[in-house]
Amino acid sequence: MLRILLLIIGYVIGNIETGYIFGKLNKMDIRNYGSGNAGATNTLRVLGPKAGLIVFLGDFCKSLIPCLIVRYIFRDNVSLSYVYMLYIGLGVVLGHNFPFYLGFKGGKGVASTAGIIMALDYRIAFVCLAIFILIVAITRYVSLASIVVMIIFIGMSHMLVKTNYGFTDGSSPMEFRLLVVIIGFLSIFMHRANIKRLLSGTENKIGKKV
Repeated sequence: MLRILLLIIGYVIGNIETGYIFGKLNKMDIRNYGSGNAGATNTLRVLGPKAGLIVFLGDFCKSLIPCLIVRYIFRDNVSLSYVYMLYIGLGVVLGHNFPFYLGFKGGKGVASTAGIIMALDYRIAFVCLAIFILIVAITRYVSLASIVVMIIFIGMSHMLVKTNYGFTDGSSPMEFRLLVVIIGFLSIFMHRANIKRLLSGTENKIGKKV
């Protein structure tokens, strides 16, 4: 029951659609421009770097803060605190990607997932950030960098769980592993159109107006 409650709370928080709100403050629906989603990358393309950064930070913090709060509340049971943290984080990403009041059309959840990663383990977050920057610098494809980062997130979490996150007492990390896979692959799934364009060579590069 608590797991479902955390998902619901996270979903409600995720519905705070930073890109949509910022667009409305500029008298526009950001989803009607560029790639058609309410995420930070599309905001960057349509409204510029400052707007993109603001939206990224908003989406990042709306998952980071609830995840840290849940970890603190359940700190007496370390392994469970991480599992519960992933539940509320997943809820935030679902709310961000599928906001009920916007016809379930939101963003792709990269920034919000980044907040979960930071709340989980700063080491994974910094590795993901470095790889993200490197791929974008070389290819100019934000979508490719985002997909690769999700794979790294899943892989590193699975490797580190053996000696971290409170599972050193012999308890099973299966639920933790499953949630990490769901969160990571949800973001990859949201990039399915980008994957098709990457394969066909028609994907938009960062810095290009769409």
